Amino acid sequence: MSATDQTLALGSLTPLHWLGIAMALVSAVVHLVLGIGFLPHYMGVLFLLATGGFVGAVVLVLIDYRRRLIYLVGIPFTLVQVVAWYQVVQPDSPGALGTADVIDKVAQVILIAVLILLSVRES
Repeated sequence: MSATDQTLALGSLTPLHWLGIAMALVSAVVHLVLGIGFLPHYMGVLFLLATGGFVGAVVLVLIDYRRRLIYLVGIPFTLVQVVAWYQVVQPDSPGALGTADVIDKVAQVILIAVLILLSVRES
């Protein structure tokens, strides 16, 4: 399918795809809310860029544009976000985590696992 073909390819999506899409959208919403809250600070811009990355990837998967490449790029994209979050927040206990932190990181860990499974399955 070409990038200009904007037809959704929903019939080819499995429950695993939908789980990954849901987790990416959860993370996108968390990043959107945080990004708006941090503006005009540069961290707000970074959160909004991450939002765009997650939403853009979901759109590309929905139109079946180079899905395996999206999975392979999504793994380090999401992993870098987890590592960067840990470096910035440096939580010393589970009690130090906010609700948004927990929701986002759980969604991202699940997303990484889904992307690995999808990339292996579609190789």
